[in-house]
Amino acid sequence: MISPKIKKLANILVNYSIEVRKGYVIKINCGIKAQELGIEVCRLILKKGAIPRFNLVPQNYAYLYYKNAKEHQLKYFPKIALYEAKNIDGTISIGAEHNTRELTNINPKKIAIRQRVTHKISQIILKRNNWVICEYPTNALAQDADMSLEEFKKFVYGATNIDWKKASQQQDKLKKILDKGKQVRIVAKDTDITFSIEGRGGIKCDGHRNMPDGEVFIAPVENSTEGYIKYTYPAIKGGREVRGVSLEFRKGKVVKATATKNEKFLKEMLNTDKGSRYIGEFGIGVNYGIKKFIKQILFDEKIGGTIHLALGMAYKEGGGRNESAIHWDMIKDLRKGGAVYIDGKCIQKNGKFTFKL
Repeated sequence: MISPKIKKLANILVNYSIEVRKGYVIKINCGIKAQELGIEVCRLILKKGAIPRFNLVPQNYAYLYYKNAKEHQLKYFPKIALYEAKNIDGTISIGAEHNTRELTNINPKKIAIRQRVTHKISQIILKRNNWVICEYPTNALAQDADMSLEEFKKFVYGATNIDWKKASQQQDKLKKILDKGKQVRIVAKDTDITFSIEGRGGIKCDGHRNMPDGEVFIAPVENSTEGYIKYTYPAIKGGREVRGVSLEFRKGKVVKATATKNEKFLKEMLNTDKGSRYIGEFGIGVNYGIKKFIKQILFDEKIGGTIHLALGMAYKEGGGRNESAIHWDMIKDLRKGGAVYIDGKCIQKNGKFTFKL
């Protein structure tokens, strides 16, 4: 018997996030531990008269691939995946982590090479297809979050199974402020950073791309970032925790980068390509139902009272132009001291907005 909470989440993914219609071809990428949710998603897709393309991902696949792949294999361009990306109508990706650190000892150069190769396909999916990503509650994620599995399930479904249409309407006010804004300044401990958003458009994140969701973001003007920032939480990528990240910017570019843990990996990622040292996204978390950092960016970047700046690729919907094979969100918590200013006016102080959402 499938849990009512799983049924509700599946319904949100199919009928709200992707808005599946008759005849659509929908690819489902699903971790093996999340197959209960994946199967329910398939059932609903079939019920809509659409065509599911189900891809069940085994445990340890990423580790097996990067551990054993030679250079020519890493550089192989997946033509079948390209064809699929061009011919499907939507993608639902359901993660089911069993070991969040499995790539810790993999050479980061291997990951960077593969990301550059598959970047074209990622761009096609972002531009052409409906897509949503979701994380299924597993013991691995619960352990990282310092929770029992039952506690973590409650945490997850409390963040996902909400009224997303109402949440979308609440985000409209913040979007309008960003749309009209020209200059952003973020001030907090070890942080004083400015950048332009003039001519760019704010993007609401209201359950159509991430689940859970809950942020409004915009792409800074590429060469405008000046100042410095020290991030509150570890920046996690490829299973590696980079702690104590401090970045200094000049004319938009990271000119100095330090970390208290895995600094070498940080610098490897910054050297991925020409765009990886520039900011592709400024996001403001507005999901106040997510209160705790759990080492999962899908949740953490949505924490109400935080902001995040992503190194690398800009999403083009808001007018961003930065190109990169990476998109790496890093989070600053402003709830215990900090403020966000738009054109000199404080819109958020100590994690609370100065206007009603």
